[in-house]
Amino acid sequence: MIQENFIRLFEDAFRKYWDMPAYSNYGENVTLTYADVANRVAKLHILFEQCNIQRDDKIALIGRNNANWALAYLATVTYGAVIVPILQDFNPNDVHHITNHSESKLLFTSDNIWENLEEEKLKTVNAVFSLTDFNCLAIIKHNGAEGNQELNGTIDKNQVKPDVINSLFRSKYTYGFHKDDVRYIDKPNSEIVSINYTSGTTGFSKGVLTSGNALAGNVTFAIGTGIIKEGYKMISFLPLAHSYGCAFDFLTATCRGCHVHFIGKIPSPKILLTAFAEVKPNVIFLVPLIIEKIYKKQVQPLIAKPTIRWVLSIPFLDHTILSTIRKKLINAFGGEFAQLVCGGAPMNAEVEDFLQKIKFPYTVGYGMTECAPLISFTPADSFVPKSAGQVIPVMEAKILDPDPNTGIGEICVRGENLMSGYYKNPEATQSIMDEEGWLHTGDLGTIDENNNVFIRGRNKSMILGPSGQNIYPEEIEAKLNNMPFVMESLVVENNGRLHALVYPDYEAVDFEKIDQKQLEKVMEENRNALNNIVASYEAIAKIHLYPNEFEKTPKKSIKRYLYSTVFTKTQSADNQ
Repeated sequence: MIQENFIRLFEDAFRKYWDMPAYSNYGENVTLTYADVANRVAKLHILFEQCNIQRDDKIALIGRNNANWALAYLATVTYGAVIVPILQDFNPNDVHHITNHSESKLLFTSDNIWENLEEEKLKTVNAVFSLTDFNCLAIIKHNGAEGNQELNGTIDKNQVKPDVINSLFRSKYTYGFHKDDVRYIDKPNSEIVSINYTSGTTGFSKGVLTSGNALAGNVTFAIGTGIIKEGYKMISFLPLAHSYGCAFDFLTATCRGCHVHFIGKIPSPKILLTAFAEVKPNVIFLVPLIIEKIYKKQVQPLIAKPTIRWVLSIPFLDHTILSTIRKKLINAFGGEFAQLVCGGAPMNAEVEDFLQKIKFPYTVGYGMTECAPLISFTPADSFVPKSAGQVIPVMEAKILDPDPNTGIGEICVRGENLMSGYYKNPEATQSIMDEEGWLHTGDLGTIDENNNVFIRGRNKSMILGPSGQNIYPEEIEAKLNNMPFVMESLVVENNGRLHALVYPDYEAVDFEKIDQKQLEKVMEENRNALNNIVASYEAIAKIHLYPNEFEKTPKKSIKRYLYSTVFTKTQSADNQ
C-alpha cells in the first residue's frame, strides 16, 4: 500500500501553495489561486450536502478541459464520493449508459453536451449542474422504483442556486475561509475514488474501479522522480477524463503547486504551438501523434531539401544544421521544458531516430487505464531509444509465453497501480486478471535485463502470415506513414494478403496541385518503396485511398475493429 493518502495530498497542497496560481483557462483572463480552488471546493461540498450526497455515491462529470472540470473532480473525491469522468467525445447514448451503469446521482456537464442528452434516459441522475457556472440545469424526477428516491420531492432548483450556496458558505465560515478550514474526509487508499470508463480499441466500454492507492502510486512516483517539480507551468490539453492526462497534467500538477493552463479546444498543432510559445511550459505530456505531426510539418520539409540532405550526409558539416533544427524544435515547444513525455502509443521509428540524432529531450512511457495509468517510465536523460521506459518500482512486469526465437509475448503487469476490477463486470475482470494478480495487457513485446519494456503491437491486431509468421501491422504502418502524401494508414488482411488503407495528406496534395490519378500513382510508388524495406511476408498487395481520418480513441489509437470488415462490406456490395 502506498504510504501517502490520496485525499491528504490535496489537503496538504492547498495549504502549502495557498497564494500561488493554480488554474487558468487558456485564452481567458482569469486565474484561480490554490486558495480560490480550496474555497470553491468547499462551496461544492455544501452543494453536495444540499443534494443529500453520501460517501461513495457516484458523481458523473463530462466536459471540455477547464478549471471548473477540475473543481468538480476535486470536490467529489475530497467529499468522499466517487467521480465518474466521461470523455466528452462519447455520444449521448454512451453518456446515458455510463451514468446509469455507474448509478451516478449527480451529473456535471458542459452546456453544449447537455443540449444533446435526454432527461428521461438518465435513470439514476437526480440533478444536473453546468460546468460554466455550477447553476442547476435540471432536477430529474424518477417514477416508481427507477432511480434514486432521496432527492425526489425534497429539493428544487432554488435550494442549489449559487447565491444560496454562497449564503450557506458564509454562515458556515463566519470569519472567512482559511487554510486551517481545509479538512477533508478520512478515506483509506484501499477504497475506490473513481470509475473510469474505457474507450479502447475493442469498442466495448468497461468501468475501471480505481482506488486512491492506484492514483497515489502515480502521483507520488511523478513527484519523487522529479517529472513534475514544484511551481511548474503546465498546459493541459490531453483529455482530463482519460487517465493519462488526469494523472499528470491535473492531479500530480495540483499536488505540486503547479500553474495549469487548461486548453478546452481541440488541440491542433497550430493551437498548441501558439500556447507553448505563450505559456512556455516546464514539462509537456502528449501523445506521439502530436510530435509526429509537428515533425512532419516543420522538420521533414526542411531536411528533404537537396542542399540540406547533402550537408547532412557529410560528417562535421551536419552538426550545425542539426543544432539549428534542434533549437527550432525546442523553441516550437516553448523553449523552457525539461522533457517531453510521450505516452498512449509507440512513437514512429523515423521520428524517434531523428529526435535521438539531434539529442532532443524526450521520453516515452507506457500505461493503461487499468493502471491509472503508469506501468513504465524513464527520464529523458537515461531513456533507451525504441523502449517504453523501465517498469516503475511500484509495478512489476513479465512476458507470458515468449516466442523462443524473438522473445516476444504478452506483457503482464501487477502492483500498486493496478485497478480493483471492472465495475459490476466480474466476467471481464476474470478475463484480464489471473489468480496470481497479473493483468494481461493484450500488448505484445519484450522486457530486457534492465527492465526496459519494448512494445511490438497489440495481441488482437497481430496478423498470422502465410507460413505462420507473426506480422505486427503497427510496424508496417509506421514506415508507410513517413512516405509522401500519407497522413495515416491502416494495414488489414484481405483474403490472405495485406492491404493498406491510406488517408492522404490532403493539405499537401492541394498545395502540390496533385489530381486523383497522380495521387494513385504516388501511392503505388509508396507501396513499391515500402515492400523493398519490409520482409517478404509483410509486403502490401495494394493501397486503397480512404476519404476520412480513421476514428480514434482519446489516446489517438485507431479503432481497428471498425475497419476489420471494410473489404468484406465492399465485396458484398459489389456482388449485389
